Amino acid sequence: MLPAAPLDDKILRWLVTLDEAICRRVAAAGCRRCGGRLHRGDYPRKPRGGLVAAAGEVFTRRFSLCCARDGCRLRTTPPSVRFLGRRVYFGVAVLLGTLAAQAAATARAARRATGIPSRTLNRWRAWWQDDFPTTRLFQESRGRFMPPLEIAALPSSLVERFAAFASDASTALVRTLGFLAPLTTASV
Repeated sequence: MLPAAPLDDKILRWLVTLDEAICRRVAAAGCRRCGGRLHRGDYPRKPRGGLVAAAGEVFTRRFSLCCARDGCRLRTTPPSVRFLGRRVYFGVAVLLGTLAAQAAATARAARRATGIPSRTLNRWRAWWQDDFPTTRLFQESRGRFMPPLEIAALPSSLVERFAAFASDASTALVRTLGFLAPLTTASV
């Protein structure tokens, strides 16, 4: 269902806008160590994206903040809907790639559909089914999904829940990435 979602400029701009809003909210809260003012200190990223890499080229900066107070200078990386933590593939590619791998009949078909190596897709599928269910985010929020999410079908079972309340596939995609945003940083 979702791998066919159009990855157009509208979605990409929406993701950047959401990340900017998250960054402003984290900056307004101040430094978590000393309460000092946080300044932008973005850093470059060159994420991969398989066949959707060209669309993701707009994601060249990871928003980051740094405390302005001398002696503190604590770096704070806000949650992101564009990047899934330290992964080199951007979040949309991880989500769409895993969904395509679930839908494909063979590993070769998944690789052709996504442009992402089969080993990488298999690693992502394992993360969704083995590691993601053990995360604090999943443990704290799984009771909100009724009926319960089918772990063997992650991430498609998660995306389907957001699709049920979305007007289109793009909205479901962005809402899923928004749900996953707390996993993208350990500093906030």
